Amino acid sequence: MKGTLVELRSSPHIKRERTVEEIMRTVVWSLVPICVFYVFQYGVSALASIVVVTGACLWSERWFVRLGGQAGDLNDWSATITGLLLALCLPPGFPLWMGVVAGWSSVALGKAIFGGIGHNIFNPALVGRAFAQAAFPTAIATYTPSFLPGRFTEFIPSSLALPLMTPADTTAWLHAKQLDALAGATPLAKWKFEGVLAPAGDLLTSLFSHLPVGPSPLLILICGGYLAVRHFLDWRVPTAVLGSAALSAWVLYLVDSHHYPDPVFVLLSGGLMLGAIYMATDMVTSPVTPRGMWIYGGLIGVLTVAIRYYGGLPEGVMYAILIGNAATPLIERVTQPETFGTAVKRGREKK
Repeated sequence: MKGTLVELRSSPHIKRERTVEEIMRTVVWSLVPICVFYVFQYGVSALASIVVVTGACLWSERWFVRLGGQAGDLNDWSATITGLLLALCLPPGFPLWMGVVAGWSSVALGKAIFGGIGHNIFNPALVGRAFAQAAFPTAIATYTPSFLPGRFTEFIPSSLALPLMTPADTTAWLHAKQLDALAGATPLAKWKFEGVLAPAGDLLTSLFSHLPVGPSPLLILICGGYLAVRHFLDWRVPTAVLGSAALSAWVLYLVDSHHYPDPVFVLLSGGLMLGAIYMATDMVTSPVTPRGMWIYGGLIGVLTVAIRYYGGLPEGVMYAILIGNAATPLIERVTQPETFGTAVKRGREKK
């Protein structure tokens, strides 16, 4: 009688058939409608930014893989996601050469330095955005109104700035279009520094009033819902982020409705919706335990509101998610379920 060969492996023992490439590719396809809408809002400048920033991320990925043998390659689509998300985080008139620097920083500082895909601690797109925030603070705070006439035939002047040169002033360009230069202030900036609230309906669809905003939160919700239904993201994280942000804003609104905006404005303004659905849910940098996801998302939502209300910058999603990424190992440690049989063993030891 021949012996039976038993192969022992560590958990998990049941794996889905989905590959990393399939997951990443599906996320990219879900981002396509959002990018198309962004181009519809800002024209050729937005299109050029998406192409250039994504191209810079892909080039950097290829270079680092060849140079140091980093894990991953262009076929896993991770660098494409990084480029698309980073481009959507930058102003449409952001100088293209600065976009190249930001894209390179996303891959170099956000992923390659840690060993490549699957080893990074922070979301690469947000690392690139944080680098751009520190290196080019004026350019990254300069927005232009959406749906400008001629946006499909002419660039925003600042987009075509030469490397290491000061971007062109868009004030005269806006005046030529009979728009006040102050129209470039984002809804969050106008609330924080002027006390003016944009209508919730305008923020939800991003289709009205020439608002200098990113893609429609409603469209982002629809695309994120598609990923959740397909089980390509865990619904707990965005629910925790948005829920905790809304709850925090609601409590402060009840305390002083004249000083603090209503929760709807908080949810629909800035990059909260994009961050909650596409960045906070990064499988590498977020917790894997269900309880940890709730804690992680709740932390991000509360920090976003705190930074927006009490920080020097009008937006806080980027820093909140990066802090959440840094806290992920600790959150996972304290939320790990007990190993099967541990409680029984502990009970026997007490006896």
